[in-house]
Amino acid sequence: MGADCCAHGTTFEGLSAEYKRRLWIVIAINASMFLVEMGAGALAGSQALQADALDFLGDAATYGISLAVLGASIQIRARAAILKALSLTAMALWVLGSTAYHVIVLGIPRAEIMGAIGFLALAANVASVLILVRYKDGDANVRSVWLCSRNDAIGNVAVMAAALAVWGTATKWPDLLVAAIMAGLFLASSIQILRQSFREIREGRVVPAE
Repeated sequence: MGADCCAHGTTFEGLSAEYKRRLWIVIAINASMFLVEMGAGALAGSQALQADALDFLGDAATYGISLAVLGASIQIRARAAILKALSLTAMALWVLGSTAYHVIVLGIPRAEIMGAIGFLALAANVASVLILVRYKDGDANVRSVWLCSRNDAIGNVAVMAAALAVWGTATKWPDLLVAAIMAGLFLASSIQILRQSFREIREGRVVPAE
């Protein structure tokens, strides 16, 4: 973490022109990749790609909310983080429900499209992670941004692994398994954000992540 993220033992609250500029960049990256990956997921018949596309959309919204509440009171910032955590939970439930439905639907995802788009998405996510890595610690608002970026990078590695497994096994199960794992990752991140947010609301001050 950079020196400007944590000064004199205080927790970074996002009040930095450089941090705001980086958020705008990753908003553009994530919004663009949502459109690309959702279309590719529908074309390939891949639940993993569509789940990852939703993660991109969630990230773009997360970054936008984070920008909107920078400089607000700790109560407002913590409540904004709670909203973002609940959105992650909603995405996880959608992915789980959609995955369960596709278990009984015939059709194997197109591995070549999964792999190609997965590689493109991975490049976008690695760029976002590198842009934000020095700001990975901070209040619940800042922390939620980092967790979403990290989720994207992990998710895209998983999508590429699923594409290879679909190609090798000629079945849809690897794709469905990865989608379910990503849903679990959304839920885990949501819980982390909620815990820190509720602590900040209860204590009326910024607290470090557990």
